Amino acid sequence: MRARIRAGDSAAFGQLFEDHAGAVHRHALRMTADWAVAEDVVSLTFLEAWRLRARVEPDGDSLRPWLLGIATNVIRNTRRAARRHQQALAKLPPRDIVPDFAVELTGRIADAEQLAAAKAALEKLRPAEREVFALCVWEGLDHAAVAEALGKPVGTIRSRLSRARSRLRELTSKELAAGRSEKTMQRMDTHGQVTDDRGLAVRSKKETIR
Repeated sequence: MRARIRAGDSAAFGQLFEDHAGAVHRHALRMTADWAVAEDVVSLTFLEAWRLRARVEPDGDSLRPWLLGIATNVIRNTRRAARRHQQALAKLPPRDIVPDFAVELTGRIADAEQLAAAKAALEKLRPAEREVFALCVWEGLDHAAVAEALGKPVGTIRSRLSRARSRLRELTSKELAAGRSEKTMQRMDTHGQVTDDRGLAVRSKKETIR
């Protein structure tokens, strides 16, 4: 397979996509918490893999680590592009907000909420720690495979993973506590708490009349 990929065999490359597109999409979705971005990452990853096919090592087992390494670089570039885009938008004059009435499937919404919660904690990790955690824990690659994917020594991967696990436990606890607190406040507002100046004025007027 490696020899065929290096030679530009389109059938072999199609098989590579069939075998590993799901893993690349899963990795991208976990790292970005965005279905559309994850799909774009898959496309860009395999386009880049085709461009870099001559760099595939002639010997080895699965090409999944190689693809996930490319996907990680694509995600980095996507994040940088998104930041530049947001900075450009921030310079534009404000405009009326048009609500999005698109209805998503309930299961997808639930998945998105869970992904968002995980992403909130992951985003607070250093990028290098986040990438190693995603590849080792979520994708199940061993230290050697992740070292190959990211082009780093195995010892570096071990130390980054250890730091990531420790920090993620702490950060996740804080995110869960913050989420519970926010939901409690929302329930209080829903059950009759005054939340704006108009409500406060009406209540004050009634109390004065009494």
